[in-house]
Amino acid sequence: MRKFHISSDEEIRNGETTDIYFVRTEEILHRHGLDKRRAIAEFTVGTLPKEWKWGVFCGLEEVLTLFEGDRIDLYAMPEGTVFPARDIAGVRVPVMVIDGCYGDYCIYETPALGLICQASGIASTASRIRKAAGDKLLVSFGIRRMHPSLSPMIDRASYIGGCNDVSSLSGARMIDRKPLGTMPHSLIIVFESQIDAWKAFDETISEDVPRIALIDTYSDEKTESLMAVETLGKSLNGVRLDTPDSRRGNFADIVREVRWELNLRGYEDVRIIVSGGINEMSIPDLIESGVDGFGVGTSISSASTIDFAMDIVELDGKPCAKRGKFGGRKEVWRCERCSSMLVLPYARDGGSCPVCGGKIRRLLKQYIKNGRIIEDPQSPDEIREYVLRQLEHLDL
Repeated sequence: MRKFHISSDEEIRNGETTDIYFVRTEEILHRHGLDKRRAIAEFTVGTLPKEWKWGVFCGLEEVLTLFEGDRIDLYAMPEGTVFPARDIAGVRVPVMVIDGCYGDYCIYETPALGLICQASGIASTASRIRKAAGDKLLVSFGIRRMHPSLSPMIDRASYIGGCNDVSSLSGARMIDRKPLGTMPHSLIIVFESQIDAWKAFDETISEDVPRIALIDTYSDEKTESLMAVETLGKSLNGVRLDTPDSRRGNFADIVREVRWELNLRGYEDVRIIVSGGINEMSIPDLIESGVDGFGVGTSISSASTIDFAMDIVELDGKPCAKRGKFGGRKEVWRCERCSSMLVLPYARDGGSCPVCGGKIRRLLKQYIKNGRIIEDPQSPDEIREYVLRQLEHLDL
């Protein structure tokens, strides 16, 4: 009897997290000798959440693990690719393609979609928040809002999307970084004194951990910020405001007060970090008020999933498609100059960009050949840098 309500690696890999109708489909096709028909399937999305102009493709590494050893070929955009739902002509953009006997992969449609839908939604939201936050510190705080088994995926996708660091132990291990975080309100409450808690932290925790004092437990944020600098002096690296909605009023004005009082006393280098209910809409005003960094939780970890669908577009070499989809295998091209995407029938030369005349290049790469991984995924650091380069040329 399992103790936690999660699927094991083996259950996912064996197709036990699929929908029952795919199991029945596999049985029917096998009985009627149709399970070996070669089918090419594409993963696309019709629209992105909340009228986003772009999303970030994430989750490929787990997809490769899912399909490794199966007799299929798999092609995909590199993980971290920023993509629109549709190309410049309104054609859905395939982010991933499977080529093989349909009976060999039909039961994996459900887990494959799950691996990219949620991770891509989290990475996309993190990227949007990164875009809004500019070069400010951005830390993923969201794992407490989701099932703990998902913490590595959530923090990996958050980091890939643009967060500087993550708070969870398992998530930090996944991206080979140290977890970032200092103190909760409970530490101060147990000590029954902000000053005693700050002192205990400073005396106990290694010096390589920044001294960032939480300053909104009992008193006014301005008052507690001054208590913090008087207590820790020059060893204080920053203060964090996690002020609840019921006490906020104008949060940006609270930050301005704290910044003013710190500067007035010569503590211009003490950073102001804010957390609690932060999203891409609230960030610009907070930056203007003097915030140096953000701990972002729920808005990243509970990000809208990207509703990818998997559809067969070619059967035994002949184009086919359900209503509303475009038949035939396709190739995705991206302009090196303006980043426009163009979807064309497979093996057709892309030519030049119809928008700016720039050079275009194929975007889908083969990662699996007959069940063998032939292109290793990049590291989280490499993927993150790839995302950040693309974000430089994008608007929200």
